[in-house]
Amino acid sequence: MTKHKVDPITLSVVRGVLETTQREMTLTLEQTARSSVFNLAHDYSTALFNHTPEMILQGQDIPIHLGSLIPAMKSVARYFEGEIHDGDLILHNDPSYGGSHLIDTCMYMPVFHEGELVFWTVCKGHLTDIGGPVPAGYNPNATEIYAEGLRIPPLKIWDRGKPRHDVLNMILMNMRARRDQEGDFNALIGACQVGARNLTNLMKKYGKQTVLDCIDALLDMAEAHMRKLIAEVPDGTYSGTAVLEDAGHGFGDFDITATVTITGDNCHIEVSSPPQIPYFINSYEGNSHSGVYLGLMMFAQLPPPYNEGLYRCVTTDMGPMGTLCNARSPAPHMNCTTTPMETLTDAVRLAFEQAAPQKVSASWGHANGCNIAGWDKRHDEEYVTMVLASIISGAGATSSQDGWHAVGPECCFGALTSGDIEMLEHSYPIIIHRYSLMEDSGGAGKFRGGSGTCWEVEPMDGPMTLVTFGDGRRIPAMGAAGARSAMVRPKVGRLEVTRDGETQVITENVIETIQPGQRAANHNPGGGGYGNPFERAVEKVVEDVRNGLVSLEGARLDYGVVITDRETLTVDHDATARLRDA
Repeated sequence: MTKHKVDPITLSVVRGVLETTQREMTLTLEQTARSSVFNLAHDYSTALFNHTPEMILQGQDIPIHLGSLIPAMKSVARYFEGEIHDGDLILHNDPSYGGSHLIDTCMYMPVFHEGELVFWTVCKGHLTDIGGPVPAGYNPNATEIYAEGLRIPPLKIWDRGKPRHDVLNMILMNMRARRDQEGDFNALIGACQVGARNLTNLMKKYGKQTVLDCIDALLDMAEAHMRKLIAEVPDGTYSGTAVLEDAGHGFGDFDITATVTITGDNCHIEVSSPPQIPYFINSYEGNSHSGVYLGLMMFAQLPPPYNEGLYRCVTTDMGPMGTLCNARSPAPHMNCTTTPMETLTDAVRLAFEQAAPQKVSASWGHANGCNIAGWDKRHDEEYVTMVLASIISGAGATSSQDGWHAVGPECCFGALTSGDIEMLEHSYPIIIHRYSLMEDSGGAGKFRGGSGTCWEVEPMDGPMTLVTFGDGRRIPAMGAAGARSAMVRPKVGRLEVTRDGETQVITENVIETIQPGQRAANHNPGGGGYGNPFERAVEKVVEDVRNGLVSLEGARLDYGVVITDRETLTVDHDATARLRDA
């Protein structure tokens, strides 16, 4: 089809309607969902696709969702090619069909205009349970995907506008806390309907062709932004390697390497990872696209629009099937959206920074969280949830500022929220004793990394199952431009379980039972620092100590600043000069 030029006013209006449509979809999810994972933490994403299907707008949502939506949408469209009708609604979560992990469930609604398929509205959300032997899906003991939850290949749950109640009932019967899952299903359906309604009205007002021409222009605009950036990077091949720590699987640490080849305004990204293992950190190809694209966008820092045009000049190779970043079924995978994706993101970002050192920035803290489940005697029903408040880490510092506190983890890049503590205590039979920033958790540097958080919980009136996942419990977030930390332990994650006055420190992914009167405190890593920490202004170190972000010991060891009195914050400038000179 020949592209038609559109005037800038019409383009701006159509773009505004598309962005408002996407935003209304996310608000629909927030306002109508049942679980705290949706309505408090916002662990969901929305996107709009054309009939091709090409992503025409991604929400400013969870990055680790959005990259995988591109291959997933294409896989779903191929599966039902020739059988897509007005009023259909398709459900899907399986990584063999481009999904991320089973707990992230997608709904796809085709949008027709005058009998012709024109768009798709898509919603993806992290359900609090997907069946399987372990509540909330994260099973560190799984050696194959069948031990993780219900696999749903592309499946019609509405057929020509008629809901398939038998299919929906079968799916929901296999999930814990059905009331929450059914409520979140309805929220996903409603969000898709809101998007479809707005797109239909847009075409009625401006005409289908004008809308499509505007979308072509927006795709071209995003492509031009990315091509301009890539063209400014010197031609060549650049590599970055990040270490994925052993979090209890017993296979040791792994290297993940990304190799970036720049040729003119084109970019090729090749991933090298070890063979897949019988542990829940394998990533299927669709999910690995998210990690690669996040690393690219951390480097690119481009303005909107954000759509698939960004990636027209980018090709990828995830390595041979059967590897950690290109897993083959039935590899277990549930932890994949955080581990190994954050490590893959770091590798891609490091490769680009080899090409353009002036754009260097530090790594964010990796996800190190927990899920909880048990019986709620208040309502005489089971409860289960992923505690998103338990994975809030610190952001990495940049060449011009300290990292933000409590905005991570890296895979969500600031889009995740922890929700009000009071709402979590209202929703589940738990007491949250602590939710706070952690002293000395931010990576040391001329610019300090953001602080991680501690989330401490106690069950009220019955045993609670607690399942940990993630990494970053031994290797801190990577600094940049000469950043280094003398104090490592406060900057990594850990779980502390207190029973009968004694505290056990756990640094592996485990399944624990916590009784009333016992506490579990999950500590999250901070972000990496930027630059030599001995070049940090003394007054900034003093201010960090005043605010509880750095201890007296941390000031001395990490920053070479000697403070002699905790109350007055008096600095021994001679001792500080000697320590920094040494």
